Amino acid sequence: MTAPALPVQAPVPGPAPKPAAGKVVLEVEDLRVHYLTRFGAKIQAVDGVTFSLKQGEILGIAGESGCGKTTLVSGCMGLYIPPLYHTSGDVRIDGQSIVGMTPEQNRKEVLGRKIAMIPQGALNSLNPTRKIKDMATDMILSHDESADKKTINDRLRERFSRIGLDAQKVLNSYPVELPAGTKQRCVIGISTLLNPKVVVADEPTSALDVSTQKSVIRLLFELMNQEIISSMLFITHELPLLRHVSSSIAVMYAGEFVEYGSTEQVIFDGRQPYSRALMGSMLSTEPGQKSRKPVAIEGAPPKLDKPIPGCRFAERCPVAQPDCRSTDQVLRVVGGRQVRCKYADTDLVKQVGGTV
Repeated sequence: MTAPALPVQAPVPGPAPKPAAGKVVLEVEDLRVHYLTRFGAKIQAVDGVTFSLKQGEILGIAGESGCGKTTLVSGCMGLYIPPLYHTSGDVRIDGQSIVGMTPEQNRKEVLGRKIAMIPQGALNSLNPTRKIKDMATDMILSHDESADKKTINDRLRERFSRIGLDAQKVLNSYPVELPAGTKQRCVIGISTLLNPKVVVADEPTSALDVSTQKSVIRLLFELMNQEIISSMLFITHELPLLRHVSSSIAVMYAGEFVEYGSTEQVIFDGRQPYSRALMGSMLSTEPGQKSRKPVAIEGAPPKLDKPIPGCRFAERCPVAQPDCRSTDQVLRVVGGRQVRCKYADTDLVKQVGGTV
């Protein structure tokens, strides 16, 4: 059966890199991360997340704003800046646990070398008072203080040329002198200078026009095909976009993974009501789908300052049953993927719109 058309924010940039049968480069095991408010309340923003990422794989993580995506990324990178704290669980990058590392050790041994981030709001992450080459030079010197000026300049020219930029012009420019697409490429270039094992792309296409989004995604694919980066976590709130980006998808809600499987499974045959509702809330721009009206997800995510009995999506779920609000939901294998829903293998879930 031919897969139906889907809503998508940007034109298809070409096929994503094929997942290699390589080794696991990132392992996250039962990770729990919390915030402490000034009144002493504990907000469990990430609650028991487990996944692994293989060399050559792109894992998409989707969910509404506030579901815990960016906090999960901070935990994966060991960036615990108060009021954010590690509760429990482990994160291993290339076999090395980063839990318990000092900030200095993490900066020297892990950040930039093993895992790097293309930050959310990347266009605002460049210092407007410094030239691009100065920021890129700082990135190299922070990990190799002995690097000489010629070696650094040669490396910058080679890397910025490789990502399709006029290296001489761009490196000697201030961010304000560059268009949005070029600034985004600069951020990607600086983030990947040390050829990290894992790159976290935190909504890298937000605030960009459609054609620029396409070029940014294509650039990320090229960097993987050239083995400049090994694997990628692609964070977004737009689930349909992941159809053209990722090889697998994890849908996140209220600090938990609620569905985790291949892209085809989650997009075309979602078994968790939230996954299907998230799909149905997106505008469609593809032929044959423009007349389909998006359906808003009623209500708001739950507060995480207290334990939540039952399913965390139950109060917003259009097909919730009485026991959904009292029975704890655990991830279980349904149809070849992991789903956090008692009724995932029943026709009840199919009543939720979204898979088009």
